[in-house]
Amino acid sequence: MNRTTLGKYQRSVSIIGVGCTPFMYTVDNPETNGLTEGELFGYAALKAMEDAGVNPQDVDFYFHGQASPLNGSNYLTPNIQIGNWFGMKGKGSIHHSEACCTGYLAIEQAVNAVASGKYNCVLTGCVEFGDSIPAPATSVEAPKHPYKREKMTMDKFLATTSWLYDRAYARSLMAPMELIYDDAAEDYVRTRGITAQEMDDTLNWMAINNRRNAAKNPLALERTEFADIAKEKGFDNVMDYMRSPYNPKMGDFLRMEGVERKCDGAAAAIVCATEMIPEIAKNLKHRPIEVLGVGSAACESTTPHFELRATEEAVRQVYEMTGVQPEELDLFFANDFIITSHLCAAEIAGYLPYGEGWKYICEGRTAYDGDKPINTNGGRTSFGHAHAASGMADVYEACMQMRGECGERQVKKLPKTTMLRGYGGAQNVAAVLLRTIEE
Repeated sequence: MNRTTLGKYQRSVSIIGVGCTPFMYTVDNPETNGLTEGELFGYAALKAMEDAGVNPQDVDFYFHGQASPLNGSNYLTPNIQIGNWFGMKGKGSIHHSEACCTGYLAIEQAVNAVASGKYNCVLTGCVEFGDSIPAPATSVEAPKHPYKREKMTMDKFLATTSWLYDRAYARSLMAPMELIYDDAAEDYVRTRGITAQEMDDTLNWMAINNRRNAAKNPLALERTEFADIAKEKGFDNVMDYMRSPYNPKMGDFLRMEGVERKCDGAAAAIVCATEMIPEIAKNLKHRPIEVLGVGSAACESTTPHFELRATEEAVRQVYEMTGVQPEELDLFFANDFIITSHLCAAEIAGYLPYGEGWKYICEGRTAYDGDKPINTNGGRTSFGHAHAASGMADVYEACMQMRGECGERQVKKLPKTTMLRGYGGAQNVAAVLLRTIEE
């Protein structure tokens, strides 16, 4: 794998405002069924501006992330269509898509734009309808408003995800998504020397910890703890439930509760040159969060253990760029639409000790009230997975935790340094380092 050496940013860049919608099943909610992506993105964008204490005229440019625009709209240029929903019609913008890594690379896009000196303040956000698609308006017998939405059934979802892969080679090499779910778990068992039963326990505890975190989060999709679900189903303890047919295995290791909950949502951030904050955000009421650096790598799905290899490279880059050491990390996030990701990524980053991370998880130490918290918002299995928007939702949660504003799910030690490991679509991986600016 080719190695990349990164340079330093030309000036410090900070996140000064964040916003996030509830992650939800839009079709099931009469108040939200019919929202366009512009309205959903605009909600998060305006929340981020309000949080930063800026107005649209203070923002120079915006980035719009959406993994699959055709799932959300009837056009290919979504960034052009939505600026009027948050007061930025006519301002320059870019749409980008990096599958489920879009939200993490949205931060890199914004930071690079500001660090270069071209812009002083930019908006970066992501939106995705991961659970619904626009209802067709072509039926004469039963015409529908073009933005009324229908459930995204698996056949409709696979019609778009089939374009994630090189269809000439990936399929013949047996690399597409359906066959990679167990890869990280199998690798962990083989390289760390644990048993299949210990891995099963670890996967179940990851899901339990994610749900405990989400239960305290008003924006989360799933908020009923598995312990309560187990009692309702007649089980004496939660692990018996997690090992039962209510949570069936989907392969050698991964169970149903270890897979993403697809939903709809949006999140956004305001990124500003640190030196310009007093001038642009005159009434900022919280400490800025500096983006120390971003490392990134991409391995298509024919690369053996591609998620692990790309994570190693992205993490190496960001540590080398910033000089931060693993022992400085106070909080960790990983895009875990395959739940094994947050175990493997945390060990690769050195946040959890190599070969011992599974024990931390089984002991509850990675829940929000443990000493090594991971995915305090609930992760993809409980907070919900709105594809492009999920990474930006992690940025939202990280900033809120670092500001001490997470209420019941606030971690015990106020985080100073946080890493976010993004991953998406058998393609992109990013490692983002954030640090609170001292007063």
